[in-house]
Amino acid sequence: MANPILREKLASGKFFVIPGIQDMITAVIANKVGFDVVYGTGYWLTASASGLPDAGIVTYTEMRNRMETLVRTSNSAVIADGDTGYGGLLNVHHTVKGYEASGVTAIQLEDQEFPKKCGHTPFKRLIPLEDMVEKIKVAVDAKEDENFLIIARTDARESEGMDGVLRRLEAYDKAGADVVFPESLTSEEEMRKACASFDKPVMANMSNGGLSPVPNASVLAEIGYGFAIYPSLTSLAAASAMETALIGLKEDGIGQPDGIFDFNEFCSLIGFEEVWEFEKKWAKD
Repeated sequence: MANPILREKLASGKFFVIPGIQDMITAVIANKVGFDVVYGTGYWLTASASGLPDAGIVTYTEMRNRMETLVRTSNSAVIADGDTGYGGLLNVHHTVKGYEASGVTAIQLEDQEFPKKCGHTPFKRLIPLEDMVEKIKVAVDAKEDENFLIIARTDARESEGMDGVLRRLEAYDKAGADVVFPESLTSEEEMRKACASFDKPVMANMSNGGLSPVPNASVLAEIGYGFAIYPSLTSLAAASAMETALIGLKEDGIGQPDGIFDFNEFCSLIGFEEVWEFEKKWAKD
């Protein structure tokens, strides 16, 4: 069954933030910090596991396996990036069924042509509005748990402007989406316009270095968003820290830099204490 916490938080009307998870190390650190909901990001799970760009290369099967692993590792509800549903209507039906069975709490579907591209990169192409409406209807029909939510994303800002964004999201809203997601808005003015246009929760994507501004969370709450995801935050922070450590190793031979995570604490976070207890319990005299 889907974790009900996301639906409950949305019903409260109180804005909240959600970190993106790039790998299972990030997941256990997020467990330590404490989050009710995390985001299984397609871009960064693909980059960390396969060293490939978010350009529709990774398959449904690969991504579902990663989401299952994230659900198992995380203490939080998981929003899963479902790309385009990995094809046509039958693919969308299969994807929603599979993601729901994997234990995620919501799936994000977007209106790009397959194969898709990262929403903050150029040359995105959209499917017709009517085709995406059918995808949303199929997704809503495929789910079985009321706590499993459908997030409808549009990438129309680049090619159709704000009028296209609002027109498409209105149609996806009417088709039954639980959350609407206007991707890659370019100003706070556009954000306000989008949030003011819908009664349902509106999702923000705070992609560091992307096309959208990244204001403080308090500003996003005042604008009217229901919640915001931060898909690239942990990944770019980790990449920066790794680069600094590797430069120190290569240039100065520093293999024990200041500020790195404590090894013993990480052993605990990753579950070694349970392994040691198991070995004690079943040790032969």
